[in-house]
Amino acid sequence: MAISLSPAKLVLLAVHFAVQADIDSLAVLSARHDTVLRKDLVLRILLTYLPETLQSNKYVGFLESLQRGTLSENIHHDVDASLVENLTEEDATKRVRKLRLLPLTLKETPKEVGDDSITSFLVRRSYKVDEEAGLLAELPTLLLPFMDHSPYVRTLLISTILPLLRRNCEYHPENPVQYTLSAFQQLPDRVAANLLLSQTGAREEDLPVVGRDLRGLIGPWLVDEKKWKIRRHSIAPPNGEEDDGICAGYDEVLRWLTTQASKNWKVAVSAIQQWGGPGDADLAGWGKLELTEQQQDHVRRAYAKAALASAYVLPEASPEAIEGAYSIVAQVANSCDLEPLPPFSSTVTLLPPLAEQISEDIICTKSATFMRNDLLSSSNILTTPNNSTVAFLEALILSAHLLTKAGHPCTIRRAGELALLQDERDQKEQATKLIHHMSHNGPKTEDKFWIRARNEVLWLRDWGAEEVSADATAKGVFSKLKKELLEVEILKALLSNTRYALARSLYEDAPDRPLDQKVLQDAVYATAMTAYDNASNPNRTRGGLKKCDEIIKSFPETFPKSHPLAKKVEALLQATHALSEYRLVLKQGEPFTPIVLRVHSDPVSIIGKILEQNPKSYTRLQDFLDLGSRMVQAGLVKPSSSPSPTALSHPPEQVSHRITAMCIDVALTEEDFETAYSYVVTRLESSSSFGQQQPDDYSWRVALQAGKYRRTSRTVRPTHYGTSSANPEIRHLEQRIECLSVALRIAPPATLQEILNVYRRAEEELDAAVKAEEEREEEWDWKGDSIVNSGNMPGGFTNSTTTGSTLSKPRTIPTGGRRADKEEEAPMSLFDLARATGLTGPKNLSALSGLQRAAGGAFGLDGMGTGAGTGTRTSTDSARSAEAMSPTMSSHDGDGGGQQRARKRDQLKNAAMGTLVSGVGWLVGAPGPAAGSGGGGGNGRE
Repeated sequence: MAISLSPAKLVLLAVHFAVQADIDSLAVLSARHDTVLRKDLVLRILLTYLPETLQSNKYVGFLESLQRGTLSENIHHDVDASLVENLTEEDATKRVRKLRLLPLTLKETPKEVGDDSITSFLVRRSYKVDEEAGLLAELPTLLLPFMDHSPYVRTLLISTILPLLRRNCEYHPENPVQYTLSAFQQLPDRVAANLLLSQTGAREEDLPVVGRDLRGLIGPWLVDEKKWKIRRHSIAPPNGEEDDGICAGYDEVLRWLTTQASKNWKVAVSAIQQWGGPGDADLAGWGKLELTEQQQDHVRRAYAKAALASAYVLPEASPEAIEGAYSIVAQVANSCDLEPLPPFSSTVTLLPPLAEQISEDIICTKSATFMRNDLLSSSNILTTPNNSTVAFLEALILSAHLLTKAGHPCTIRRAGELALLQDERDQKEQATKLIHHMSHNGPKTEDKFWIRARNEVLWLRDWGAEEVSADATAKGVFSKLKKELLEVEILKALLSNTRYALARSLYEDAPDRPLDQKVLQDAVYATAMTAYDNASNPNRTRGGLKKCDEIIKSFPETFPKSHPLAKKVEALLQATHALSEYRLVLKQGEPFTPIVLRVHSDPVSIIGKILEQNPKSYTRLQDFLDLGSRMVQAGLVKPSSSPSPTALSHPPEQVSHRITAMCIDVALTEEDFETAYSYVVTRLESSSSFGQQQPDDYSWRVALQAGKYRRTSRTVRPTHYGTSSANPEIRHLEQRIECLSVALRIAPPATLQEILNVYRRAEEELDAAVKAEEEREEEWDWKGDSIVNSGNMPGGFTNSTTTGSTLSKPRTIPTGGRRADKEEEAPMSLFDLARATGLTGPKNLSALSGLQRAAGGAFGLDGMGTGAGTGTRTSTDSARSAEAMSPTMSSHDGDGGGQQRARKRDQLKNAAMGTLVSGVGWLVGAPGPAAGSGGGGGNGRE
């Protein structure tokens, strides 16, 4: 039914239908009164009053008809105009004036919309539905029918609505973007790109869909042509022109990619593996990205540059991360039509020669700055996709893989620093750590492992350059190291892991030996010493000492038995093994280890520790002398610090004397004077003859110490007496005097006075002991004679049976208390000492000359040795002077009685004391004392 309403009432009725969402009535009303309800007016009414919550499919058909101008009156639809029929025109006009309909265009409306009212309505309606109702999902239904009508609507739907709709409603609804459609459009590209990707790869379970996010969010977002701007490169072309096709938003996505690579490499690797760049976009079938050829080239190269940059910044040194980096490089090679890369597993196995494929421009110190900064810059040669940069990055990835697999984690950037900075010390440190780790963590019994390990280490040096040419320049991560250095370290690792046969086959038996003979010797010897130093047991059949022995013997051509180093090592092992027989603790609570012997500043002192800690061990003197000899042969004993050239040139004798002195000292400490005496007179005496004596500060001191020793209740008793006196006191004093005699012969001149003083006191004690012994014998004999003479002898013997016998004659004890029949009993005394000392006169001449002047006061002999003008006597004259005092010498008693034959001991004593004691003038060639002078008698001692 047709109605007749004024324009004001028609507008009010149209507004009413819009508010009530009565689209059918509005459509009929608009069709019947199109002269009043023009398209723009209807669109403004809808924009202002149509509820935002109304589903788009309820009114999109009306919009399409309105846009095409094909609204048709539905004769079967009754329009209810009762709401406005009773209004006066005045009231209707007033109400229309108060409607305040929204305009279709605003100042912010993009220029691309133009004067198209339907497009303006759709844009503003989309904003209102999102802002007021938050029904972003209703917008595709609203806009899809108009995509072909307006390019702007297409762009809005694909570039903005589709990414936001997927981001908030489909991909990550738990963390939606808190921006309206209009606000999101106004965001800078950098912020918008990061908002879209803020949840991409945030969870481990999302890694398989990282490519989906880039394809479904970034791909559509980049469709907007406004994002593709003209921007000058950081380095402008020579002609000053600007390049078209640079997309700030896309560059931001690439920066996001490299940032993710530096934080979470799995996200970056997944992204590159799953996404091929802007051309790989999911636009829901609503359109496609149209780029110029220049833009496409830029996109492809920029994507490849970002992928290479991502490989450089991977922070993790794990096999998975390194393999992921390799997949990135393989993807770049494929996308840029470069030489394809074989699978990672085969590349690691084959270790291809890559050095020749890498240009010289890359291998330089300057390139190291490109690896740290501006990786996405067009001037960065390391990330410019070409065969050379791909080969270089492949070499770095393989290097990082080999280092990491061997237990020395290395990132790709770290490998690049080693190769580009070419710091020899840094490379040496890394190579040493690598081989050391392989040596301590690799299988001990697999030769295949060590052969491959050697090949890998050598490949790391030159990246396979020697496979192509022997003269090729090394370009690897160990390029500054000599091949010889690496071979030496590998050899040490083989020997440390008991791969002796393999080491010999590689370095001694090979036709082209990798090492020179001298270098091989030094390396083997150093490894053997390392094994020795690491040993904890001094037994050569176990542990480190056994390994040391095996290492030397595993190279028979390099170390034959006659080789000096082989002898030295053998002596060291023998010396160390000898120490295993004793208890030995050098520090409190720390048992002896072999390295202590090798580094000890005074290894001979260790023998002293053994003597202290092992009772009765001093009796094994010969074993200790052999041990000292081996120490000398092993080079453990340094030359003596004595200023004497002789001492410096004969260290073995020095060691022998010192060890003997140690044993003597400990023997005296343990109260075994007999053993100490034996060592003094057999060991020290035998080495004291003129021309063979080696001056030292040990022998004479222990000889003097033995000469000072006094018997106690703890002194070990002798096991046999031989021809010596049965009186233990006399025997002990005689032995002490012999020790002092040895001390006088080997002592330095400055010490003679001290020894002579001790000698004098010992002889006085001996003289007193002998006198007491003789008196006891005389008394015993006198008692025996008395019994015989008294006829009271046991057995019934009487005086008559001995009549005429000499036994019946009374015997008178000589006034001197000494028996003539004891004349022949006399131990070696000062006579023998004087003769021996005369032979050593040249050595002690100067010292004794000083003693001559001091002796007069010391012994109270006036006028002795003052024969001025007579000259110095020779040793022959001294000997003659001694011979003049022969056993036939006579002495007169105080009563002027007959001559009495002097006893041998008194004669020797008189001869010695007449020379040594009387100012020692006889030894230095001074005139001898006159006959009958105070120095010639047996009682001339103080």
